[in-house]
Amino acid sequence: MKIATALLVAFVIAACNASAETGVPKDYPLKKCPISGKAYGSGGMTAYKMTHEGTDVWLCCKSCKDDFEKDPAKYAKMVKDAAKK
Repeated sequence: MKIATALLVAFVIAACNASAETGVPKDYPLKKCPISGKAYGSGGMTAYKMTHEGTDVWLCCKSCKDDFEKDPAKYAKMVKDAAKK
């Protein structure tokens, strides 16, 4: 039982460290990519930041950049709306 508890604690600590290493600020209002819906850092992806009219929009990866560029105002609004909550 002690080994299982130790493994669980180690897993939780590793998970916390992994989320801290995504590059996305801790106070960023979105917890998932507004385009793909994937969690930041999932699948080993590196988060990618775009900016629209002064609003930073974090994407799960650079591959979402093309979709962002089709309607950047839409995604900036998602960030602003989430920040209000």
